Amino acid sequence: MPQDMSRGIIGYHAHIYYRPETKPAAASVREQLGVMFDVALGRWHDRPVGPHPISMYQVAFATEEFTKIVPWLMLNRQGLDILVHPETGHDLEDHRDHALWLGEKLKLNLEMFEAA
Repeated sequence: MPQDMSRGIIGYHAHIYYRPETKPAAASVREQLGVMFDVALGRWHDRPVGPHPISMYQVAFATEEFTKIVPWLMLNRQGLDILVHPETGHDLEDHRDHALWLGEKLKLNLEMFEAA
């Protein structure tokens, strides 16, 4: 059965994951995203934070930007693992059920959402 679209997607997040040895690639992707697209670049997190199992930064963007940013990430992710998910106001479902992965699908700490 189709999802009820009345919940609506208000935007998207891309989480760019990196390790110490891939941080230069993550910095390059970050710089290009900031120059080429209408995005909000989140802080660097050099350790796991929230549901994210390794270091990452977040890139927030409007629904209208999806068709520009996601294809670009597909071709220019420089081997990095990336989670793209919608923002519907339902964090657990957004991260678990509606997620798009580029590269390896990492195991998220979703228990934090289930307790909320």
